[in-house]
Amino acid sequence: MAKQVAPKDARVGSYHPRVVVKFRDRIELPYDATVEKEIERRFHGAWTRLAEQFKGISMVPLFASKKADEIRDLMARAEVSDPSYHAPDFLGYFVLNVPDDTAPETVARIVSQWPSVEKAYVEPKPVEPPLVNAADDPRSMNQGYLDAAPDGIDAEYAWLFAGGDGANQALVDLEWGWTLNHEDLTAHNISIISGLNNSFFFHGSGVLGEICAVDNMVGCVGVTPKLGSVRVVGQWLSGGGYSTSQPILDAVAVMNFGDVLLLEAQTSFAGYVKVPVEIEPAVFDVIRLATALGVVVVEAGGNGGVDLDTVSVSGELVFNRASADFKDSGAIIVGAGSSTAPHTRLGFSCFGSRIDCYGWGENVDTLSSDNSNVATNLYTTGFNGTSSASPIVTGAALAVQGLAQAALGHRFAPWQLRQILSHPANGTPSQTPAVDRIGVMPNLRAIIDGDVLSLAPDVYLRDFVGDSGDAHMGAISASPDVILRQNAVADPQAAFGQGSGVENSAALGYEAEAGQDNFVYVRMRNRGGSAANNVEATVFWAPPSTLLTPDQWNPLGSTTLPSVPTGDQLTVSDAIQWQAADIPAPGHYCFVALIGATGDPAPAPADFLDWDNFRSFIRNNNNVTWRNFNVVNNTPPAGAQPPGFVAMPFLMAGAPDKARRMRLEIASRLPAKAEAMLEMPLEWAELVKIAARPVKGADRERRGVVAIKSAGRTAFADVVFPAKARIAMRLLVKIPEDMRKQEFEIYARQMYGDEEVGRVTWRLAPPRKPQ
Repeated sequence: MAKQVAPKDARVGSYHPRVVVKFRDRIELPYDATVEKEIERRFHGAWTRLAEQFKGISMVPLFASKKADEIRDLMARAEVSDPSYHAPDFLGYFVLNVPDDTAPETVARIVSQWPSVEKAYVEPKPVEPPLVNAADDPRSMNQGYLDAAPDGIDAEYAWLFAGGDGANQALVDLEWGWTLNHEDLTAHNISIISGLNNSFFFHGSGVLGEICAVDNMVGCVGVTPKLGSVRVVGQWLSGGGYSTSQPILDAVAVMNFGDVLLLEAQTSFAGYVKVPVEIEPAVFDVIRLATALGVVVVEAGGNGGVDLDTVSVSGELVFNRASADFKDSGAIIVGAGSSTAPHTRLGFSCFGSRIDCYGWGENVDTLSSDNSNVATNLYTTGFNGTSSASPIVTGAALAVQGLAQAALGHRFAPWQLRQILSHPANGTPSQTPAVDRIGVMPNLRAIIDGDVLSLAPDVYLRDFVGDSGDAHMGAISASPDVILRQNAVADPQAAFGQGSGVENSAALGYEAEAGQDNFVYVRMRNRGGSAANNVEATVFWAPPSTLLTPDQWNPLGSTTLPSVPTGDQLTVSDAIQWQAADIPAPGHYCFVALIGATGDPAPAPADFLDWDNFRSFIRNNNNVTWRNFNVVNNTPPAGAQPPGFVAMPFLMAGAPDKARRMRLEIASRLPAKAEAMLEMPLEWAELVKIAARPVKGADRERRGVVAIKSAGRTAFADVVFPAKARIAMRLLVKIPEDMRKQEFEIYARQMYGDEEVGRVTWRLAPPRKPQ
């Protein structure tokens, strides 16, 4: 590994050690200079004792560049933008300015013992940007990273498509310094969001040159030369001092969904040298805020040569995707590979399962600067390190966003873009992936030709009638697109497809009939820009349950549709035959359907075992749907117990990973004089503190019933559901005889906080002939 070299006149600003303090959420301290007095008042002299022990110590907000209301607004927007995200209290972050004669580690240790403090640590010292050996040599024609794979990312091919040159896209670069009036950059009119243009000017110039050097017949050309906006943000603060977290927040506050933020920085923390900056807790939190707000973050992997899977912070393997301790900021982290194919990991590059992509880490042709930041026409053929790799991936990200916006009218969310860029089918693997462990180098031709963009197909299943395939907060588990029939249908497309007259009917399915084969049909639409070929539809069955996690799914079967045409036309699969031997008993079942095609893959059942993924997939992924919608006879069967009531059994289930607090709600839309009851285990009734009337009989041992509203909502208390719990319940409904020729609905749903995570719906209807 070549030694890291800084310019001789690097004008590094003043640095004084600080201790970052994160108070526990909901402590609610004033986010201003009065915080010291409030700590003293509320925590029984804690501040006086600290100030007496360390003369001259002071506390100020970490994110002092923003007002409290601005920070609250960012947190609120992030939680709306990303329902899976719960923002930590950023107003609980402060820094202690420590006197020069005081060991900051001692202060951090003392403050971390305060009961109100979640964490306290010494803010990492400045670490030079992650380059290895940049030189100010005259440039040569050596931009192979723009060429076709396997050599480069094939930016030249992307330029042939609208948006592939970065048109209308926005970039922010975080580091130490730049030559913003360089002849290959000046046309961008680059502005500084906050911080200083301080030092390492050649570094920032080289980074921007790779991404966006303009097509002006001089110098070189960036991956995306026609960006609509280029801005920078400095780690050296205008008011003095140094930070990584504060400038990230400053940038995010003025960025929009789909913009790209490049973190050309590395750090040393917890005993690890030159690793990704998100190892620092405050930096991780603000990066996660950025991605929740829809800002794409590309992060240099660092030049410490560290196996990130082994990095332990407070005993947690925070970078190891296979560990329960893994913390995902949502950023795209980039490693460095050789410039010649087959590409191998360069020894200085950090590596591991957390690295998503790689780029050239050597021999990169780009812009440069002189030490005094005066010359505006310098170039180099030797820009290296994860510094040169990260801009290549950043350019690919901006190109894909430009292509998507031009074709679709919208840009990808950070998680979508990361999935696209890091997917093995969309990139060039390193020579020995299992050893290198630096992901893939994006291949823009593969992304374009493989229909990853909506130049590509987008097949979807509806969660409810009216679902258009977008992420939504509407009904769930009421898909009209999974249809069970007791007899095969001769022409499914004519019976259920476009022009059938029943495109929007949710009541086409029947009860399963045991002792014979049953038949399941899946219908779907394609709202993408091209036909979807060889679409595989897979169906699972489960007992009726308000929470349908994959540990309850049982494979039913699959089928392949040769083509689903574009134009949002409803297309129906051939029958998936549910073999008689595989049907446990007659009655109602819940179904889960997954569909996928090349370029629009289906999620795997394992994806749903993670609770946050499960909650996100329910409404955000249009390749999966749940059908917990059952049509039942509203006339009670002979011998019904209790007499005159229709019984609708179902399960309430716990999450697959651990115990979680949830609640049950019943919503009834029944006629006047209808009666409704919920039968439950008496232990559950006691847990939710309701007086249930015990039910007699051997098969009803320790069970009870409670009346519920015939119209409106009946909500029970939030209680802790054990992991993988299965709580057997029955809804009991009596419809007045004179109303049994009409149809009514009732549903049970399971709530996690204010979020619905599952439901079972019953439509009580007059008897109908099996089909």
